[in-house]
Amino acid sequence: MTQKEFDACSEKAAELQESGYNCCQSVVEALSGEIEMKEKEKEAGAKAEAKVDKETLHKLVSGFAVGMGNTEGTCGSLIGAIMIAGLKSGGKGAFRISRRINENFRSRSGAITCKELKSKVDGKELCPCGDCVRNAVKAYFEVMSEFQK
Repeated sequence: MTQKEFDACSEKAAELQESGYNCCQSVVEALSGEIEMKEKEKEAGAKAEAKVDKETLHKLVSGFAVGMGNTEGTCGSLIGAIMIAGLKSGGKGAFRISRRINENFRSRSGAITCKELKSKVDGKELCPCGDCVRNAVKAYFEVMSEFQK
């Protein structure tokens, strides 16, 4: 992926968040091109497999916003990036990948919990939601490029 494509993907996540998607949905939707999606209508009666359709994926991640169901826990953007990384890697190296995405996101954003990210520093949020979704996408690409070498 080129730097231009990388930047476009992080901006797409921010635009989705701005348009009404929650943070987790924004990141997952922006990164959905990284995983194989299936068309819902083609799968009627098919056995379960790792691929999901976009509508199901959108519903699946809907409760992870505002720090895991509005509890101010782990940022939904970070959760979304880690979910896509797990699907992309097939679960191989999931703990290492998750830890690295977590570290990268924390480095970019200053924290990983919604409560801390939304806390005020000199009258401003530590990291607004638009920046969180951008940072999660960037963390995903940086870490996955390390693991795919």
